Amino acid sequence: MKIGLAYALGGEIESILKSTAARLVETVCGAAIYEIEPGILAYVGGVGKVNAAMGAQLFIDRYHPDWIVNAGVAGCFQDLPIGTLVLADCFVQHDVDTTAAGDPIGFVSTVDRVDFPTSEPERMAALLEGLGVPFRTGRVATGEVFMAKGPRTDWVAKTFSPLLCEMEGGAVAQVCLRNGVKFTALKSVSDRLCQENNAEEYFNYSEAMEKLNAVVLPFARALRDQ
Repeated sequence: MKIGLAYALGGEIESILKSTAARLVETVCGAAIYEIEPGILAYVGGVGKVNAAMGAQLFIDRYHPDWIVNAGVAGCFQDLPIGTLVLADCFVQHDVDTTAAGDPIGFVSTVDRVDFPTSEPERMAALLEGLGVPFRTGRVATGEVFMAKGPRTDWVAKTFSPLLCEMEGGAVAQVCLRNGVKFTALKSVSDRLCQENNAEEYFNYSEAMEKLNAVVLPFARALRDQ
């Protein structure tokens, strides 16, 4: 099985590149693509839904993965510690609004749906359990907004009831759905949106990524080898 790891930023994948014999295969339209080891590749698509969708489609067209695993950090609507691992069970896109045309909020035309489920979540949970990794599961809201405390964040929490929010996963999920490629997302809590901005451990990007990447590669190997 061929696995593709989808990242948004070069800094997010740096620790994996340094700890393996990974090599840069090519850079296409600004998206860097790496071979981490046999059967596991990774790409850095950029921040936001357009970059995420473009990177995913380029990677699928050129490398024909069996499974894409989106890895990254996210803001959390619950009081979970920084670095808590979350296995997404579905995505919504909170910035899609065609309600004026009679659609439900978050409805994405062409695919005609609001929820974008991940693939075989029970099997993915079993892989994490087999690795001895503690995790949570939940819905993730994607949109072109770096969330902070305020009215918009409150509205997303009330409207979609997500556990997390971030800027890429829903777009990758949509591209994988349309291409018939299986999709999983592993997210690490970096922002505690339930805390005040000046509270201790409101935001810690480096700790969140360190804890995430300690899991991503073992997870990808376990998925590849099944």
